Amino acid sequence: MQSFEQLKAEIKKRAAQGEIFFQMDVRPPFKDTPEDWEDILESVFTSARQS
Repeated sequence: MQSFEQLKAEIKKRAAQGEIFFQMDVRPPFKDTPEDWEDILESVFTSARQS
């Protein structure tokens, strides 16, 4: 992966495929990672699981 956007897409894909756990330990090392990255990734995961 080369960007935060690619990470979001991968998380969404895995959640849609049935992944049930998502854990964040370290800030993603991408230049485009926003300050509120944890909230964004949690939202992406949760919304994909509800679809």
